Amino acid sequence: MKNKCVEQLVQLLGKEKVLIGESLSNRYTHIWRMDIPLQAVALILPSSTKEVSEALKICYLNDQKISIHGGLTNLVGSTETQAQELVISLEKMNKIIEVDTASRTITVEAGTILQHVHEAASTEGLLFPLSYGAKGSAQIGGMIASNAGGLRVLRFGMTRQLVLGLEAVLADGTIISSMKKIIKDNSAYDLKQLFIGSEGTLGIITKAVLKLVEAPKSRCSAFVAFNDYAKVVFFLKYMDQGLAGLLSGYELIWQNTYACMTSPSHVKQPLPLAYKYYVLLESLGSDQAQDQNKLESLLASALEEDLILDAVPAQTQSDLHWFWSIREDVHVIKSACDIDQHFDISLPIKNIGDYVDQVIPKLKSIVGVNQIYTFGHVADGNIHFIVDKHNNSDEVRKAINHTVYEPLQALGGSVSAEHGIGVDKRDYLALCRTSEEIALMRLLKQSLDSKNILNPRNIFLEP
Repeated sequence: MKNKCVEQLVQLLGKEKVLIGESLSNRYTHIWRMDIPLQAVALILPSSTKEVSEALKICYLNDQKISIHGGLTNLVGSTETQAQELVISLEKMNKIIEVDTASRTITVEAGTILQHVHEAASTEGLLFPLSYGAKGSAQIGGMIASNAGGLRVLRFGMTRQLVLGLEAVLADGTIISSMKKIIKDNSAYDLKQLFIGSEGTLGIITKAVLKLVEAPKSRCSAFVAFNDYAKVVFFLKYMDQGLAGLLSGYELIWQNTYACMTSPSHVKQPLPLAYKYYVLLESLGSDQAQDQNKLESLLASALEEDLILDAVPAQTQSDLHWFWSIREDVHVIKSACDIDQHFDISLPIKNIGDYVDQVIPKLKSIVGVNQIYTFGHVADGNIHFIVDKHNNSDEVRKAINHTVYEPLQALGGSVSAEHGIGVDKRDYLALCRTSEEIALMRLLKQSLDSKNILNPRNIFLEP
């Protein structure tokens, strides 16, 4: 049976940019599920904002539901599709348009890979500070749509703080473009903020102007060990103050997670497996020798004052790569699991230790759960769980979800720190948003996408 919308898209874009039938068999919905073929009526590959706009006009007139694909690295089911949906992939819109060294900005298309942004900025002596493990495949459009966080939020903020200008296409094809390079602009509503973190439900992001900073001339890191969570928190304050604004990363890893990340088959351990908590910290500065000496002096003082139990600073570039590859290669944990269930939550920093200590025994008591791996960006209150289970039933999945999410409401936490709501967390949005907030979100969705064609299953449950 012919699809009128698809026929019109072929006429608009050409057959080479519209994949149907067998040509979809090598497509997928997530980079960890490449063995599962994509289910969709078609996948289109626009190469310009104009083509996105014209394609959306066709979809809007035909009431065609759309799923938007970027780098396919999300962890909340955001890119799952159904057979009747059309997929729009931004992968061909991957140009770095300009690096402006005077304004310290980089202008890119939405399909640009994050690592390519890092490389282009570095060539000009600049840094795009947002970074995380999936940087080699994550695309800028998806990163903005999910308001990604990463490893340096402590110093540089979330994606939201790094977007100066934005271009997006609404459901009816209207192009909203504010590609400004300025930091200060109080001329009424800041409309780009509507699209940042909206998970593709309000419009398709096509271009962005990103804020850059001067590339640091030094990078120092260390692994530090603790048995007391209160000292993890105190040491964060101690190092932030002692480094006088240079602290850029403070990653916390629980013992069994550290053991998995540094298993003999993977990588050697910087510190022995003898402690409850491991912190990987980073400072970015201007003088390698001076900053290294400062870091090591602070670590020595902390050891003398019994603030920490053990520490090992990175001495070389090779050490830096070694240390951070441990933290960034989350796939090592996934590979150790029978079936993996991921969590990305946030709560006040002071509550994290007790929360984890209370939640882990409850998770282990659920029949079907094997192991729980815990780690995260403790300096911004963001903790990740990966639950290893051998039973993937809905009953087990919901029991795990309830155990992790239910305590967050009383703590003023969130069920999603940086990955969004997607499809997987819709049932739990009300734990961290009031009914009035959700009603206003729905009103925005209705106003900008009255036919509910853009990522229609993301964020909200059916009313």
